[in-house]
Amino acid sequence: MKRLLVYLLMLCLSLVEMFALQPENVLKKAADKQFALNLGKARRTPAFSCEGYWVWGSSVMKGHDGKYHMFVSRWPKEYRFHPSWALKSEVVHVVSDTPEGPYKFSDVALPARGAEYWDGRCTHNPRILYYQGKYYLVYMGSTHPFEEPTPEELTFNSPWMIVARSNKRIGLAVADSPYGPWKRFDKPILDTKPGTFYSYFTSNPSPCILEDGSVMMVFKGRHYVGNKWSGMSLGVAYAPSIEGPYTVLNDGKPILSSEKNGETEDPFFWKDEEGYHIVFKDQLGKYTGEKESGVLAHSKDGVNWVIDKCPQAYSLMLNWDDGVTSRVGQLERPFILFENGEPAYMFFATSDGIGSFKEMSASWNMVIPFVKK
Repeated sequence: MKRLLVYLLMLCLSLVEMFALQPENVLKKAADKQFALNLGKARRTPAFSCEGYWVWGSSVMKGHDGKYHMFVSRWPKEYRFHPSWALKSEVVHVVSDTPEGPYKFSDVALPARGAEYWDGRCTHNPRILYYQGKYYLVYMGSTHPFEEPTPEELTFNSPWMIVARSNKRIGLAVADSPYGPWKRFDKPILDTKPGTFYSYFTSNPSPCILEDGSVMMVFKGRHYVGNKWSGMSLGVAYAPSIEGPYTVLNDGKPILSSEKNGETEDPFFWKDEEGYHIVFKDQLGKYTGEKESGVLAHSKDGVNWVIDKCPQAYSLMLNWDDGVTSRVGQLERPFILFENGEPAYMFFATSDGIGSFKEMSASWNMVIPFVKK
């Protein structure tokens, strides 16, 4: 009997090993180690906050000056947090000697430039990239033709918000230095298209420069449903170079649709020797059971995606570096800073106030280091 039990145990272990060596599971296993096991304690000190302003999603890179450069959205606190970001946000540049921060304000990278431009009244959701001597900012922009609203006038259903929301597009700026000046393109690099999942707007860009200089970019889209808008879906686009032109892959269909997969947004997309990976926000808790937590997925081609067997990439319940465990109000716009090819730090936009944007009194950008191997 004892020998039989040993034999069965060895057989089970062999089957587990065989299963684990299948291509999809190699991707899952690699990512499991990076996230489920290796996220450390959250830094209680904000990576960046700005008095008098709401601040939101960030993107960080180490510059040739040895400093860390964060590009982040901010807008005045005299306006309510939501939906004022869609009209009042600007992308600013902040700098630190260390990846954890705190980051200090340097300059406004992408200010308002007039209603006639596609991004003339709002810049938001920046992603910073470097390639062949140039710095690139990929971001969401918007515009509207009205006079500036008062804080009381700017509500979710106001004309300002309706028009600005439908004008959201993805664009590009380029500079020789992270300090600018930034040359902004006068047309979006990814516009809307009738009859698609992104007919209403394009937003939340997460680009990845591949080995040959081409680019794949995961993005968020909504489409028209009559005269209104749909839920949020994710798609992937390709371009031969970062300046475009961009073509939406998967026959123009989403890789994760709001109808089939539940609402998703805030993707962070990257490629390594194992394949392609994304972390995204599980808006309704479909995959993790926790609304607005993070989901991990993998792909061999960037188009066909497999949700991880242990899908939760992060939770809104955080273990802090002061020994306390507590929940944050919001945890969005995940961004991973890699060092020596390994994930080193995960940045988030976060806030106080549990339950809704209405309960917030402060927002900041925070960082969680990965446990060093």
